[in-house]
Amino acid sequence: MATKKYTVTLPEELAEEIRREVGPGSFSAYVTQAIERQRERDRLGELVADLEAEYGPVTDDELAAAEAERRDNERWFAERKAAFEKKSAAA
Repeated sequence: MATKKYTVTLPEELAEEIRREVGPGSFSAYVTQAIERQRERDRLGELVADLEAEYGPVTDDELAAAEAERRDNERWFAERKAAFEKKSAAA
């Protein structure tokens, strides 16, 4: 992907904190990733707004069901990871 230099203004404390954490050579990559994540969130927000306009708002029961499914998925992945790590350690 082609790149182009832009000038942006950031709070000094925030910029210096990031620079200390990632190093001066990774600052632009960090900012790029942050912007990409924000764009994804913006697009997701637009999708939610469109879907709610068409189908109505998400109910509390639907949110609870989605949260329960998310927790189940996290548990499943954690168990798979633990099993893999245990198998790898035994080898």
